[in-house]
Amino acid sequence: MRNQFLRTLASPTVQAEQERYYGKSRVPNASDQSQLLGLEEKTFIGARDSFYLATIGNDGWPYIQHRGGPIGFVQVLGETQLAFGDYNGNRQLLSTGNVKANQRVALFFMDYAARERLKIIGHSEVLTPAEAGDLTLKLVVPKGAVIERVFRIDVLGFDWNCPKYITPRFTAAEVEQAVAPLKARIAELEAALNRTNT
Repeated sequence: MRNQFLRTLASPTVQAEQERYYGKSRVPNASDQSQLLGLEEKTFIGARDSFYLATIGNDGWPYIQHRGGPIGFVQVLGETQLAFGDYNGNRQLLSTGNVKANQRVALFFMDYAARERLKIIGHSEVLTPAEAGDLTLKLVVPKGAVIERVFRIDVLGFDWNCPKYITPRFTAAEVEQAVAPLKARIAELEAALNRTNT
């Protein structure tokens, strides 16, 4: 699917700019073997607690929205399909309305700590919980949230990016895990000091 990703997005103007700056185009041949979402991609997506979703409105303007939830809130339904719940929120419905106008979407998954990113393009539909049926029950929901809609995405292609220029960032849970041994050692030393002073 990486080849499909690059072939889909490398328009004639993109190819012309590649040739202008680097002397050649980097578009894979149509005969190159495509790849479905594999174990590496499924594991990476399943471990994320957020991603960025890009949609396109009626007027051609792009819109990017951050989506978050518990780890695993984006479900990999197979080698070519993803789904996630759309929780109750500010009721703007920009992404929902855009998908109604144009089903093309892009998803950007980041692991800032490991400096990894996975880009996905595909076609989305937005379903009511009734339309999604049992799929709604499989989706992970944050405490206190309600799934109002379900985004189901047919994946067209994906691409991994290099770690260059990704600034490492860590979640509160990752920081807590990293400092836990230090806190334990401090508590141990404080206890030893208290025993010495008594």
